[in-house]
Amino acid sequence: MDIFANLWLGLSVAGTLYNLFYCLVGVFLGTAIGVLPGLGPVATIAMLLPITFGLPPESALIMLAGIYYGAQYGGSTTAILVNLPGEPSSVVTALDGYQMARQGHAGRALSTAAIGSFIAGTIATILIAVFAPALAAVALQFGPAEYFSLMVLGLIASIVMASGQLLHALGMILVGLLLGMVGTDVNSAVPRYTFGMTNLADGLNFVVIAMGVFGLGEIIANLEDEADRSAMTTRVTGLMPTKEDWKRILAPILRGTTLGSLLGILPGGGAALASFGSYALEKRLSKNPGQFGKGAIEGVAGPEAANNAGAQTSFIPMLTLGLPSNAVMALMVGAMIIQGIQPGPSVITDQPQLFWGLIASMWIGNLMLLILNLPLIGLWVKMIAIPYHFLFPIIIVFCAIGVFSVNNSIFDVYGMAVFGVAGYIFRRLDAEPAPMLLAFILGPMMEEFLRRALLFSKGDPTVLVTRPVSAVLLILAGILLALVLLPSIRRGRKVAFQED
Repeated sequence: MDIFANLWLGLSVAGTLYNLFYCLVGVFLGTAIGVLPGLGPVATIAMLLPITFGLPPESALIMLAGIYYGAQYGGSTTAILVNLPGEPSSVVTALDGYQMARQGHAGRALSTAAIGSFIAGTIATILIAVFAPALAAVALQFGPAEYFSLMVLGLIASIVMASGQLLHALGMILVGLLLGMVGTDVNSAVPRYTFGMTNLADGLNFVVIAMGVFGLGEIIANLEDEADRSAMTTRVTGLMPTKEDWKRILAPILRGTTLGSLLGILPGGGAALASFGSYALEKRLSKNPGQFGKGAIEGVAGPEAANNAGAQTSFIPMLTLGLPSNAVMALMVGAMIIQGIQPGPSVITDQPQLFWGLIASMWIGNLMLLILNLPLIGLWVKMIAIPYHFLFPIIIVFCAIGVFSVNNSIFDVYGMAVFGVAGYIFRRLDAEPAPMLLAFILGPMMEEFLRRALLFSKGDPTVLVTRPVSAVLLILAGILLALVLLPSIRRGRKVAFQED
């Protein structure tokens, strides 16, 4: 009964005209940036962070969440119509979705993607409502040692799940930890790594790093390899799946939802990993695996359900533990901190309207996407045709205005430019910057929890291994790192990420 009462509270918050408007803005923007290859939810959320300063916390997070799961919908549209995925998680959808479109079944492919995403999103929302409070109750029993070990496990998992070489991912983690140390030490009030610049006394601004690395960095990379985009079709007919289609897609949707929900919770997991895993699973279970890659509708249904479920369940560790599972969740943590809210288990008890309002908005947002997506296909097709060199000047102007408005500081604008160049270099070196952002967010918290643990234990570092939960978490981190170093797993991981 408590869950129903809480969900009713959430609906009363998310159902206000004010929050419905921002939910609609979020899912519409999410779909639009999912449609435009190169503009992902990470870059968009990073650019919109300054706007959230003037919004209530509930409205800000509802809009940002809508952008994230809305992008999963939008990415499938270009994957099916143009064979050019707007999102990494839609790479798999293009394999069979585009073949269906070439065979005259674009409408069935698009409706299958929308229906699969809606079903997965609805189930994932229920899972968040059921399991998040229970996980938060467990997390409330954690002490400083357990939180430190949990964050170590999260960073190790982000290394494992990051695309590219493991050494590059480890390097990104170290860079993020170093960036998190810039500023005045909380305990000793001694400046660290400020190089005498007073602008760095309070540390590096999260918005500056996010908008530089993911905003400007993406822009520079996209300008370098701008692709000519032309939609295969502008008219889509036969939107409703047939009775035979329903028989073929229902089981893959449910399996994809289950797999995506599990992988979304894992640090470093999320939508992209879930879609690849679902496609491999459906191909293995299929009686006719040779059809995959030639227009199998199961190859659209499973991955689309998986990526949407993975996108939404990734909110569970962020909301309950304060542990971001991917770059988007790190930005969401940053948005909460900007609003003066400390992510973690206390959010559910101290901010019930925020927590349950966000959950309820996810179901409302998925319903909006189902209603909006198919009728607006013509608009999305026109957006695909916009040359990127017309878009990037506008994006840069908004980035500069947004960063300057945070602290009214021109220093932050220069900082964004520096991190933009750094983000481009990272991509050229095949070093995914997402682990760096996770480490930048978690680093200061890890340092604080480690200090508290040592303070309570009177300087004894063995407290990290003598407390059972902390020891188990560290052992899991060690096992995870050891497993990924095995030659067979390293080869399998390399093949999996080559598809992306």
